[in-house]
Amino acid sequence: MSVRDDLPTTGVWFFTDAMAANEAAEFAQEVESLGYSTLWLPDTVGRDPFAHIAWLASQTTRLNFATGIANVFHRHPGPMKQVANTLGEQTGGRFLLGLGVSHGPMVAGLPNLDYSKPLTKMREYLEQMEAQPFGGRRPADAVPVVLAALGPKMLELSASAADGAHPYWTTPEHTSTARKAIGPDALLCVEQKVCLTTDADAARTAALAQLSIYADLPNYRNNWKRLGFTEDEIEQRSDRFVDAVFVWGDEDRIRAGVQAHLDAGATHVCIQPVAPGDAERGVPDRRVLELLAPLDA
Repeated sequence: MSVRDDLPTTGVWFFTDAMAANEAAEFAQEVESLGYSTLWLPDTVGRDPFAHIAWLASQTTRLNFATGIANVFHRHPGPMKQVANTLGEQTGGRFLLGLGVSHGPMVAGLPNLDYSKPLTKMREYLEQMEAQPFGGRRPADAVPVVLAALGPKMLELSASAADGAHPYWTTPEHTSTARKAIGPDALLCVEQKVCLTTDADAARTAALAQLSIYADLPNYRNNWKRLGFTEDEIEQRSDRFVDAVFVWGDEDRIRAGVQAHLDAGATHVCIQPVAPGDAERGVPDRRVLELLAPLDA
């Protein structure tokens, strides 16, 4: 079975940078044992996601891995093609390549790179990747490529030049819009943060810790505005805004939040299991992983 065939089963999205290598391997094994199809790993300022995936894949047998999301400004298209094909072949097809243009402050800031035309950058990057030579052993099936797409133009590109999209920090309403934009056949792999608690204060404390990383990044903020949230709601972290982008509550409420994305057209939902009240963002809530497990452990 290819990674594409597995995607209708729920996955997990999580930062493992705070875990030692053996702890991250144990976490991946746990995710696998619970029946999740795919573990999504970020590309920020922590571990190299490709080296990390190579290690985690060697410690698991059937779990798929995906980058969520590899920054195209960090790597030349040639090495990106190399690492994607290498992981695809060495994992037996258990790898999906997620690519994105990151954010202006992270690209034009300390790296001092040109972020004036991110859409053009992605379009040209995909063309250059395709044109790069590769003489190594290829995976049996081509590695699927999805783009971190939020706005209409990047969504369109994700369907025309890649295999689909990986929206992050969105809502089921966005998922419905994205499905219409990319058509019925493209992959739509949606991330959703979930928090298993009926304590509103604990849930919103956890949500605010997450938003402290992302809320000032223009790509997310602009997308939330397209979804109908005002600048003031985002800036003040209003309950209406927080409760729309961050699913919290009892098991039934969280299941309904995940199902809403599937009903809206998602191919795959990767849940991010946020612990109630967690301001450190480093410890997954294993209770919610167990409750939402696709298979009984």
